[in-house]
Amino acid sequence: MNTHPIPEFQPVDIVIAVAVALVGIAIMSLLKHPNRRTVNAIVIAVAAGTYTNGGFGHLEGLFSLVLGYVAYRSLNSYNFIGIGWLMHTAWDTLHHFTGNPMIDMIPISSFMCFVCDPILAIWFFMGAPSVWEKMGMKVSS
Repeated sequence: MNTHPIPEFQPVDIVIAVAVALVGIAIMSLLKHPNRRTVNAIVIAVAAGTYTNGGFGHLEGLFSLVLGYVAYRSLNSYNFIGIGWLMHTAWDTLHHFTGNPMIDMIPISSFMCFVCDPILAIWFFMGAPSVWEKMGMKVSS
C-alpha cells in the first residue's frame, strides 16, 4: 500500500468543499426530473471507479462493484444516489486516514470529498429538488 503522511486540513478546505457541493447542486438543479436522476446515477457510476487503484488492493475492486450496483439502482431512485454518496464518503474517510488521497496531486482531496459528499447525499435523500424552482425560477432543460 502506497501511503503518504495524513494531510492536515485547513478551514478553507472545508469552505471549498461545501462550496463545491452547493455549486454541484445548483448545476444539477438546472436539469429536470427524470434527467436529473439519470445524470446523477451516471455520476455515481463514475465515482465507483475513482479509487480503483487507490491502495486497498482487491477491496478497491469490490467497492467499485458494489457502488456500481448502487449506481444501477440509482437510475430509478434518488435514495440510492444518496446511499452511493454516503458509501463514497466512507471510502474517502478510509483513504484520508491511511494517507491514500483520491488525487495524489491534491493530498487533501479525500478529506474534501468527505466533507462534500454527505451534503450531496442529503440533497438526494430530500428528492433532489431544484433549488432554482424552490426560488421561483423556471428551469427549461
